Amino acid sequence: MDGMPIYDTTKSCATRLDRDDPLRRFRRYFHLPRGMIYMDGNSLGLPSKAAETALLHTLDEWKCLGIRGWLDGRPPWFYLAERLGERAAPLVGATPDEVVATGTTTVNIHALISTFYKPHGKRRKILATALDFPTDIYALKGQLALHGLDPGECLELAPATDGRFFSENDIAARISDETALVFLPSVLYRSGQLLDIPFLVQAAHRHGIPIGFDCAHSVGAVPHHFDASEVDFAVWCGYKYLNGGPGCSAFLYVNRNHFHREPLLAGWFGHVKETQFDMHLDFEHQPSAGGWQISSPGILGASTLMGSLGIHLEAGMEAVRRKSLRLTAYLMFLVDELLTAAPYSFRIGTPREPGRRGGHVALERAEEAWRICEALKARGVVPDFRPPDILRIAPVALYNTYTEVWQVVRHLRAIIDGEEYQRFSPLRKAIS
Repeated sequence: MDGMPIYDTTKSCATRLDRDDPLRRFRRYFHLPRGMIYMDGNSLGLPSKAAETALLHTLDEWKCLGIRGWLDGRPPWFYLAERLGERAAPLVGATPDEVVATGTTTVNIHALISTFYKPHGKRRKILATALDFPTDIYALKGQLALHGLDPGECLELAPATDGRFFSENDIAARISDETALVFLPSVLYRSGQLLDIPFLVQAAHRHGIPIGFDCAHSVGAVPHHFDASEVDFAVWCGYKYLNGGPGCSAFLYVNRNHFHREPLLAGWFGHVKETQFDMHLDFEHQPSAGGWQISSPGILGASTLMGSLGIHLEAGMEAVRRKSLRLTAYLMFLVDELLTAAPYSFRIGTPREPGRRGGHVALERAEEAWRICEALKARGVVPDFRPPDILRIAPVALYNTYTEVWQVVRHLRAIIDGEEYQRFSPLRKAIS
């Protein structure tokens, strides 16, 4: 990446990088867990003070206005999903009416696949990857079964030759006259590989096939350009890099070229807003992304996003991406220098090239990765673990520091040096 700093292994290097960080002021915008180095923002982002204020404001509106909040709230609850879509649209390179905050990631996958998957003749296959997040595969299999099709025959999963990465050329080569739809992750949740979305869109469109993306592991860390890339549809959550809180509202994007399509997983909140309360039994969907809403939005759960999205817009996604790449490059440098030789024996399972990685780094270790993860937590460092051997470390640009990255690597060395992991059970917990 142009302008990448020169790193060394001293703490003074981390101090210098923090001093020169143009985004350092944003760390003060967040509630930081006391005595903790939090490196799990790719699973659940930390709460911002603005998100807390927005939540308390909405709670107060509920107390003071009751049902009147649907029209008298600020913003009116009735239009909150669309307003959040407008705020999120610049993060993904979309127009305001192409994005809406609604549902959950998996529900939104079902809603959009039911619209865009149109099997006919020999075109019946959905192309995905063998390294997709499991919920995507569950949803795709369910959609195929709803059409009376055998997922074993009609769900094609592109294999990864090394178990980590894909070549976009290999994925594109699998698109054929039997393919009806392509649905892929923007970033692989284990390795952190960032796929080339414009290239894959062009490959699908050459065959006249719609293509969508699950961007849960990229939106908020990686700028997207959905309109310019001609992406057909996309989904993502609000609780990872967007810091909306556990289980908060998700988002979906529908390219305006598809507003005429009928949402088949229909619900009353997707109805044309002006006549929604006329209570007609014939569904007339809103000619925007809002037409793919199903149920009434969870107002309290979505309200936090009014605050957190404002922080991303203030910082700017290009600046967020620049720091994210520098943080992950610094982490990989320290691992290369301090953690690859025996007895540490870590490997980096994330692409080195800046344009091919998202916001987290996968550290692999053939033995004791789970117990090392537990030992890190005991030292106040919060990563996460993905079986069989991956520690995912996500230094988030808005609130993590270079010094914290340096400290994480030092903690890992100390854990191995003292064999601290031996104190922990090899049995994984329900959430890892």
